[in-house]
Amino acid sequence: MRRVWIRGTVINMTILVARIKILPADSETDMESLANVLKSNVPEGMELKAHAKEPIAFGLNALVGDFLLDDAEGEMEKLEESIKKVEGAGEIQVINISRQSVKMK
Repeated sequence: MRRVWIRGTVINMTILVARIKILPADSETDMESLANVLKSNVPEGMELKAHAKEPIAFGLNALVGDFLLDDAEGEMEKLEESIKKVEGAGEIQVINISRQSVKMK
């Protein structure tokens, strides 16, 4: 939980985990290098905590990433836009969003 100071008052911000499936832009996309680029290109205050490859079909893989972000207005949109701008990332699909303390399957 992150603490934010607003006019002398401490407010605890809830951390969310967004599980997002990222499809490759083409069949030549290296998913490990895509994950490394995503780690360095997420907006400030957000983090790619974990990732895994998920088979799609015929040798193609998608990248499923768990991103940490604050539960604040506009944060999810910023994350989605930053992912879409990364070279090699195609379509994205938000699979699940939950609080960090909840285990996702």
